[in-house]
Amino acid sequence: MVPDQRAALDFYRDLLGWEGEVGPPEQGGYAVCTLKGKPVAGIMKAMNQDGTVPDPMPPTVWTTYLSTDDVEGTLTSVGDAGGTVMMGPMDVMDLGRMALIADPTGGVVGLWQAGTFAGAGIVNEHGALTWNELATSDLPAAAAFYSSVLPVTTARSEMPGAEGYIEFKVDGRAVGGMMDLSTFPPGVSPHWQPYISVDDVDAVQAAAVRAGGRVIAPAFDMVAGRMAVLADPQGGTFSVITPSMPD
Repeated sequence: MVPDQRAALDFYRDLLGWEGEVGPPEQGGYAVCTLKGKPVAGIMKAMNQDGTVPDPMPPTVWTTYLSTDDVEGTLTSVGDAGGTVMMGPMDVMDLGRMALIADPTGGVVGLWQAGTFAGAGIVNEHGALTWNELATSDLPAAAAFYSSVLPVTTARSEMPGAEGYIEFKVDGRAVGGMMDLSTFPPGVSPHWQPYISVDDVDAVQAAAVRAGGRVIAPAFDMVAGRMAVLADPQGGTFSVITPSMPD
């Protein structure tokens, strides 16, 4: 969600190779970004549900969406588990049903019940999503919440050097992670963050700066690869990583 949709589409096209155009009015102008002809992300202009321009304008953010087979049932579990329903459920034409929730620690995440649109069509390649991560102020509370509302389990990472890192797993496979917010600068709120796989973190970081973006955390080596945290020119933060571990 951005104030200037066209500028965001151009930024990510030049940085990651995404293709996307402003959508038709009946879809609120929503743009599905593609890579190699497959959907990888969505960008839309920030607006109120009635189509008016927000005042004040909300911060530019990327929203992670978690898949569910039953949005209504999941939302019932969200309330029972101490979370908050922020929006929805609502139909998105025949594409699917969506909702936005906040976990008890304040992390905001989307829910998606697929119709004709399943979600990301390509992952774990240059320019595509490879990981989603929650930064939270209360690891046990967040772990209990997500495990109670979705069919996920949590476990401490077994990667050397990743002590304290928590993985979300589905059918035994790690699909996301969670870390303690205390490692972040003061004032950072609980949030979900997308990671984009890239072939050369340093080159992408330099290109982002040339295009008007900012470096939040300069490129560094860590247990899962080399990564950096960046912000686009409108303030949307995201991580890029060249993984050193198997997909």
